[in-house]
Formats: sequence, structure tokens, C-alpha cells
Amino acid sequence: MNFGRLNSLDAFRGFTIAAMLLVNNPGDWNNLYPQLEHAKWNGWTFTDTIFPFFLFIGGVSMALSLGRLAAAGADKPRLLRKLALRALLIFAIGFALNVVPYFNWPIVRIPGVLQRIAICTLLAAPIVVYCSWRQQLAWIVGLLAAYSVLMLYVPVPEFGAGVLEPGKDIGAYLDRLLLGKHLWIQSKTWDPEGFVSTLPALGSQLIGVLAGRWLLSSAPRTEQTVWMLLIGLLLLALGSILDAILMPINKSLWTPSFCLFMSGWALVAFSAFYWLLDVNPSAAVREAAGRWSKPFVIYGMNALFIFALSGLIAKMLGFIEFAQPDGSKVSLGKLLYAPVKALPIAPVNTSLLYALLFNAFMFSIAWLMWRKKWFVKV
Repeated sequence: MNFGRLNSLDAFRGFTIAAMLLVNNPGDWNNLYPQLEHAKWNGWTFTDTIFPFFLFIGGVSMALSLGRLAAAGADKPRLLRKLALRALLIFAIGFALNVVPYFNWPIVRIPGVLQRIAICTLLAAPIVVYCSWRQQLAWIVGLLAAYSVLMLYVPVPEFGAGVLEPGKDIGAYLDRLLLGKHLWIQSKTWDPEGFVSTLPALGSQLIGVLAGRWLLSSAPRTEQTVWMLLIGLLLLALGSILDAILMPINKSLWTPSFCLFMSGWALVAFSAFYWLLDVNPSAAVREAAGRWSKPFVIYGMNALFIFALSGLIAKMLGFIEFAQPDGSKVSLGKLLYAPVKALPIAPVNTSLLYALLFNAFMFSIAWLMWRKKWFVKV
């Protein structure tokens, strides 16, 4: 099928950015609604859907751009070099966000969200360019199977095999061995974006690639929507089954059950955006959906820039401090939160309100860039 930019994909990307800003920037980390924080270990919350959505969206985008160009006869090695440079730049941005503002090189964290996106993009590129959809499906199955074998059957010194507790699995052991002190500072013994769990994360991205290939097929768009919804529901069921019989749903380990379950939610959510914005036969419905989704589309047009800028601003709000009359210091973030915190509402709601205000501030930047037609491409 021949089509231009999908409003639904931009809107879904923007929705995911808005959700990320909401959960990453509360006024008080000790006062959160349960769905606005990650599951402590096993299980999932709304917050846990965000990262898998990014990888799914990245996979769809790769299929629509890279896959389409490769199918049209473009120079495949040149496409791969271009994607490698893009992945390197995304990795560098993510690493720079880890370095700033302390520049503590001996313990600076090397992995991260953008770093994982970069690595998955780099690894997925040749699979997108050279493999058929059946081969891509085989890659997904193989990645999840290989990960399961590693996690369940390879013994870890002091703990043995198959111990899926914080810091006791083979992934955590290899992260400590290879990265030393350059791990997530909150844990110090394991990293949620470590090496081994990148395997099933790549599977999440490749599921997005298959969805993108389906969009490029000659099937009618209504049929495309229905099948994405049905497969999404199937993946939700498969993820739930694996949660019970293989490994629990766990974002930090990115277990196969988590990969499939969250990919199911991604397909269900994206199929809704696709139907409302690009497929619905009613022009009035598409127009109404276009109006309410416009803020998401605006976010989605500069997603990576907003992602990086919001992370930098959040860090600086904690880093910049002001001296108080009693000799103590208070961060800029706490100063900005103080009048919100003083409102006569529950602490959990003042914390949420601050996150919404932060989101509104970032949207004002995204809107200005959209209005000026400033689109940052990487």
C-alpha cells in the first residue's frame, strides 16, 4: 500500500511521550498513584507500558521507512550505514543525559532507555532489510527462547540457575561482570537496561516491524485494523499464559511474558489510533479524532527532542540549588513545587498536578516548534 505519514503513528508516539512526561516528573516521588509508578518487581502498571510502546513504535517506523526503501531496491548497505549512524547518535544522547550534570565518570551509568532504543535499532536494521516476515517472526521466537534458556538454566555463582530475584539472575551477573560500577545507581547490582534483557526487548521492536509490514500490505485498512486488534488480544493472552507457566511479567527483566503482553497492549492501542485517525469511513469521526489527538501529533513530530530536553530539564531542576536563610539549600524543583504542594488537596494530587504542569510546559515547547515548523530529525 502506498501512503504518506500516518497521523495515527505520530499520535500514538505523542501519546507515549506525554505519558512518559507524566510518570517521570511528579512533584513528590513518595506520593504517587499506583498506576503512575513502575511495578516493584513482578507485575505491571500503566507506567510499565511506556518503554515497550516506544520500541513497538520504533519497529513500525523502521518497516514503513527502511523496509519500504529496501523493497524498492535502495542500496541496502547504505541504508544500514545510515541507521548505524542514527543509532550511534541516539546512544550518545542517552549517555550524555547520564553524564550531565555531575560528570562522575568512574560510576556514570552506561545503559539507559535511549541506549537500549539505539541498540535495538542497530540490531533490528539488518533483520528488517534482509529478512522476510517469516524470518522476522522466527527471530522473535528465537530471541525469546534463547533468553528463556539463559535465564532459567545457566547457573549464577552463589545463587544457582533460574533465580529471578533482583541481582540474582544471569543478566545481572553479566552486567556486574562487564559494566562494574557503571550500573543503575538505584540498584548498583543490576540494570533494567542491561545486556541480556536486550534480547527480548529486540523482540518487542521486531513485533512492531511485523505490524509495520502488515500496514504496507495490500490488505484493506479495515482488515488491517481488525487483525492488529485480534493479534494484540492474542499476545495479551499468550503473555498471561507465560506469566503463569514460564516467567512472570517483569519489566526489569523484560521477560518473554512481558514482551508479548506489552506488545499486545501496543497493538490494541495502536489499532484504536489507526482506526480513528486513518481508517474510519466517517469523515466527521476522523475530523473529530484529529482535533482531540492534535496535541499528541504535535508531541510526536519532535518526540526524540522532547524526550531528551525533558530529561535534561528534570535533571537541572534537581541540580540547581539556592541557599536558604538557615544555611540549607533547596533545589529549583522543590521551590517550583512548593506553591503547588501548599494547595489544600491531597499530597498525591499535588504531586500529580505538578507533573501535569510540567507536561504543559513541555507541550508549549513542542507546540512552538510545530508552529515554526522546526522538526529535529535524527
